[in-house]
Amino acid sequence: MTDDTQTEHDHLADLAGLADERGLRVCVAESLTSGRLASTVAAGEGAGGWFGGGIVAYQTAEKERILGVTPGLDPCSAEVAEQLAAGALSLFEADLCVATTGVGGPGPDDRGNPAGTVYLGWASPLGVGHKKLMLSGDPEDVMDAAVDAAVTLLALHAESIRPAGPLRGEND
Repeated sequence: MTDDTQTEHDHLADLAGLADERGLRVCVAESLTSGRLASTVAAGEGAGGWFGGGIVAYQTAEKERILGVTPGLDPCSAEVAEQLAAGALSLFEADLCVATTGVGGPGPDDRGNPAGTVYLGWASPLGVGHKKLMLSGDPEDVMDAAVDAAVTLLALHAESIRPAGPLRGEND
């Protein structure tokens, strides 16, 4: 196992432990990573009890229609990353969401954003935020690094949510 894989595994284990211990419902919203993040998170221990699910909204129109992204925004932006996360948080009635959007490559997008430009958005009852990454490598490398960073963010933000479960009812 490489150091990078070990790190991802450790952060996923941290996320799983915190989500289970605090009764959190976690979800993801993806554009750039096209389902890889959901697949990774779903592999966490006990995910059936804490992972609400994920949504892949690749086309701009679907981001707007399903997740409430404001029309006309650059899909590769902090605003879109935050709106994806907030939209999925609401859709899944979750406690924590991380979203991925960006340019995998191999070249820039039609708005001139260079390959490897990635925004991760997060949302929780504590608020929303984003992190910009400038990644290198081929599209597979960019997506893998974005998933690793997103899992790390999920674990980090799960640690800050206390008490757990403010959005759910007793029967969930």
